Amino acid sequence: MTYDLVTALRPLLTAEASAEAHASGTEPGDLEQAVWLRLLEHLDAEGPPSDPQRWLREAVRSEVRRARRTNRHERPYDTEPADTSDHGPEHLALTAARHRALHDAVRRLPGRCPRLLEALLSPKDLTYREIAGELGISQGSLGPERSRCLGCLRRLLTPEVAAREARG
Repeated sequence: MTYDLVTALRPLLTAEASAEAHASGTEPGDLEQAVWLRLLEHLDAEGPPSDPQRWLREAVRSEVRRARRTNRHERPYDTEPADTSDHGPEHLALTAARHRALHDAVRRLPGRCPRLLEALLSPKDLTYREIAGELGISQGSLGPERSRCLGCLRRLLTPEVAAREARG
């Protein structure tokens, strides 16, 4: 009975989780897993739901609301943890993953934003004058352009930050 129910609900749950996850800053797989757990708890306590599809939709929405509340209350640290002496393999891998995610997001930005932010992130520590010359724009327009590009980057990374970086 349980296997048949899971088999019947899997496509619906996959579709519902994919549709709802982004708005809550949650991965669809995490949302699916939470709903499957809820279903198992429901089966154990009350047996199968009378209307499984309706129950599943309500469970997805309930988990999305829970995830939003959690994300709203969790705040990332303002700075990295005080102990930075740990340069073991895990720390190096996590740092590399953060850098890759940032550079991947920068490459997805519109217009000349990728070139501008890559110049700002350059290890050469270029001055505004050098960056403006490299991009062929006036030095005075660099600040407003940088602000616009950082705003785009922030909006692009918001779901990723909420899903991966939230600590509290």
